[in-house]
Amino acid sequence: MEKRTFLKTTSATVIGSLLVPLAACNNSNPQTQTNLTEETRKNWAGNLTYSTKQLYQPETVPALQEVVRKHKKVKAVGTRHCFNRIADSEFYHVSLQGLKQIALDENNNTVSIEAGVNYGELSHYLHEKGYALHNLASLPHISVVGACATATHGSGVKQANLASAVRQIEFVKADGELLSLSRDMEGDKFNGAVVNLGALGIVTRLTLDVLPTFQMRQDIYLELPVNQLEQHFEEVMSAGYSVSLFTDWQGDTVNQVWVKRKVENVPVGDADPEFFGARLADRDLHPIIEISAENCTQQMGVAGPWYERMPHFRMEFTPSSGKELQAEYFVPREQAMSAFRAIQKLKDEIAPLLMISEIRTIAADNFWMSPCYQQDSVAFHFTCKQDWQNLKELLPKIESVLQAYDVRPHWGKMFTLPAKRLRALYPKFTEFMKLKEEYDPEGKFSNTFLEERLFKT
Repeated sequence: MEKRTFLKTTSATVIGSLLVPLAACNNSNPQTQTNLTEETRKNWAGNLTYSTKQLYQPETVPALQEVVRKHKKVKAVGTRHCFNRIADSEFYHVSLQGLKQIALDENNNTVSIEAGVNYGELSHYLHEKGYALHNLASLPHISVVGACATATHGSGVKQANLASAVRQIEFVKADGELLSLSRDMEGDKFNGAVVNLGALGIVTRLTLDVLPTFQMRQDIYLELPVNQLEQHFEEVMSAGYSVSLFTDWQGDTVNQVWVKRKVENVPVGDADPEFFGARLADRDLHPIIEISAENCTQQMGVAGPWYERMPHFRMEFTPSSGKELQAEYFVPREQAMSAFRAIQKLKDEIAPLLMISEIRTIAADNFWMSPCYQQDSVAFHFTCKQDWQNLKELLPKIESVLQAYDVRPHWGKMFTLPAKRLRALYPKFTEFMKLKEEYDPEGKFSNTFLEERLFKT
């Protein structure tokens, strides 16, 4: 596949391509009305077809509770951005994309959202009200609930992942009851439930911390010498609110450095022409330099709202699919350059499959199943051609060279680490399993992926 197929433009939204006209169940009570359709569905990348055709789309939380009580096996599916089968089901899928309520609480600096809200929708709403989130996903169409459940992250030395904004979580347990856990009241049990991998219940609502809205700018630098990165890694990654490195691993330089800064922290105007030996770009760029930057957020130091600079891609750009496969691995930040050098030794094997790699830093959190649990981390992200037969031969090699750093994979992306190894990477795994037994003792929300890749003893 050519690199130019990466993140194709389309005017249709992902959600629009997923949903079809529905026939309501024969139920006159609007509080329990739900819909069941049967159709073949794929994930966003198109690399997998879900194992079930049965899809419920309840219109209310009581309707969801009815579905959960009715079936022995059911699984929530969001905006389908996972590249593996963590959200798959052989029985029944439930989509909550129709639950879109958003409520701002200015007294407590929080916003409450239902499970169908994505980052694009939430960002527009908050900015109009004078508020912001601390971090964002790179694409706007991603479900907030789904991103938090897998500890998906933005970037920043001082910024923790997207789930770190969660102050309260509400979900339906296996018995159909609605449970709410808060950071202030439930403490460590709350930390076990936020990054839940879809294994504890079906999340219906999150309450998130918000900040006053702010302006940002981003500047891009080209060809950062790797030896300069090695000598000044912390300075490079701390140069902005969010910093991303893009590399193809092939030379002695990093292809691009994207520096995103709050305008209040840096004067508006010309950026420094040089950045640790890298030169300032003279035009807007795509992470893959051969591709047009028309769908990327504005660069060249032009100030704009946080939600129009923090992501890599414009809010109005919602690709219908991404013909790619992604993998991502987290290691402790203090070992970043050692891990970088270890990966670089595989450059000849990486080259035939790679489209681009992104390197980001993420602050530590306290969520039991988060790859950044109690460690400041660096993430090595690989966007690859959709060639699983060869990629599944490459990933164990990357995992092997990173094993010395207790590498943890992104839960929603491609990896091959076995269950025994994964469990050993998470100090609170035993406690997480106790939560699973408490909220879902019969494994109603489990699936083949979770059983084989995590729970299997």
